[in-house]
Amino acid sequence: MPNEPQTAEELMRSRFLAFRDRDAAWLLRTWHPLTRPATLDLRDSPRWRGLQIVDTVGGRIDDIDGIVEFRATYRTDDGVAVLHERSRFVREDGRWFYVDGDIRDS
Repeated sequence: MPNEPQTAEELMRSRFLAFRDRDAAWLLRTWHPLTRPATLDLRDSPRWRGLQIVDTVGGRIDDIDGIVEFRATYRTDDGVAVLHERSRFVREDGRWFYVDGDIRDS
């Protein structure tokens, strides 16, 4: 990614693109060390198609944490589906990190 995200929403959008493009390095770099997996294999990931931001709480340039709720559409061999998640982010040393999220019913 060319620019460091300035808000939690910007980080969410960049992570969606990274999932779409199967950029495991960016996903791991932007995942908080306390919750980050050791490796990330995206070979069998679905084909991500679209991102809709549903809600944001905090996560602005000067905040230390934030929440971004989103719906992401993807295609599998069985058709189109939606991932609906409310994600938590923190900012440390001027950088935003994804911490974790709660999956919602869409």
